[in-house]
Amino acid sequence: MCGIVGIASTTNVNQQVYDALGLLQHRGQDSTGIATVDGPHIHIRKGEGMVREAFRTRDMRSLLGSTGLGHVRYATRGEAQNELEAQPFYVNAPYGIVLVHNGNLTNTRELEVELATQDMRHTNTGSDTEMLLNVLGSELQKQVSGAGLDAEQVFTAVNRVHERVRGSYAVIALIAGHGMLAFRDPFGIRPLVLGRREGQRGRTEWMVASESVALTASGYELVRDVDPGEAIMIGLDGELQVRQTHASPTLVPCAFEYVYLARPDSVMNGVNVYESRLRLGERLAETIEQYTPSGSIDVVMPIPDSSRPAAMEVARKLGIEYREGYYKNRYVGRTFIMPGQEQRKKSVRQKLNALASEFEGKNVLVVDDSIVRGTTSREIVEMTRNIGANSVTFTSAAPPVRYPHVYGINMPSRSELIGAGRSIPEIREQLGSDFLVYQEVDDMVQGITDGSELTELEASCFTGDYITGDVDEEYLSWVEATQLS
Repeated sequence: MCGIVGIASTTNVNQQVYDALGLLQHRGQDSTGIATVDGPHIHIRKGEGMVREAFRTRDMRSLLGSTGLGHVRYATRGEAQNELEAQPFYVNAPYGIVLVHNGNLTNTRELEVELATQDMRHTNTGSDTEMLLNVLGSELQKQVSGAGLDAEQVFTAVNRVHERVRGSYAVIALIAGHGMLAFRDPFGIRPLVLGRREGQRGRTEWMVASESVALTASGYELVRDVDPGEAIMIGLDGELQVRQTHASPTLVPCAFEYVYLARPDSVMNGVNVYESRLRLGERLAETIEQYTPSGSIDVVMPIPDSSRPAAMEVARKLGIEYREGYYKNRYVGRTFIMPGQEQRKKSVRQKLNALASEFEGKNVLVVDDSIVRGTTSREIVEMTRNIGANSVTFTSAAPPVRYPHVYGINMPSRSELIGAGRSIPEIREQLGSDFLVYQEVDDMVQGITDGSELTELEASCFTGDYITGDVDEEYLSWVEATQLS
């Protein structure tokens, strides 16, 4: 999971990209980067940590040009605190291309060989984004002769990228002297939306970003999602051209975006994230009624922030009092994103504090958005007991996470997942709660998709069914071995 943004403006774009990245900061806090194009020149600045920490006034002054892109990262491949792995990545041929990418490629082993032997291209890191950039560069090189480049040549090159790469990818690239390119994988696993507003001299300005909140909070009108397999080219004059570059695209977006990752004030793939979380709570309430004894719950409490809509709806449906007993330190990052089990465990107590008067002598139902490694959940159950709760019922608005997520979420190893190979009673014992209730898979899918044109979700971490068709036991074992080595 990362956040990406690209802006084709009529004025200097550096501050616009910076502000948009701040709106996407929840999608990654390991590193960040901005690139702008000023005529034939590409300017890049990258740094570790959050947006507000990484850029100084001197950096912003050097980011010249009216077209730019940016990235916020949390590591799913490579090292979290390694500036060499930070995006954007740049390659100088053809023309000069700088690229950001949200997702994970699943055929990097094959691509590494192809790039070295067929494309005669060298990569400096283990990043799949750098591989993706070089595949795009190589395919563009095959399409062009001399200085000329038109949109049809770009779209043909993107078609060839689809044929060569597998996995999830939402991409924004700047091509020096020609404009901005955006495209999405044929399943639309990772999100990408398009917005516009009127700029100077009557010219339209365009923004492409991971979430609609980056558009609307920046004064852009949300036009629509970029379709699966679709490519968009925005020229230096602001002209927008669109092509479907894949023969058989199918929209299957990641369920975890709606469960946890996206901001509630975003709309993705026609689904309002906040409303989808309310529906998840409504369906979870029915399951809680089925699996917990009558009278065993006095109060419903959310783990802030992403579980709050579901918890509110659980309380309403069950007719039980809703209270806020956990308080979040907003200066500690999202523990799910943090690299390393020990760091996550240490950060739970720094991140959450419980108000004793809300718990003492009560039978508490705790609602969380999901349970991944179990570190946070276990600490919360212990905290809740220690502060005086009579009993703790722990619930998850998502089903058990039983399988690795290989499409851009940091869940690479089954050994780290508390739900892998365990029954729900066994997970409850690990957490130490009195009762444990999970959302059903079908209820999750219906809760997210109700009222939309979506018919299917990428839910492999819950079901073990990988939509790209190239993920098997050998691949999962290789991913685990490389991540843990």
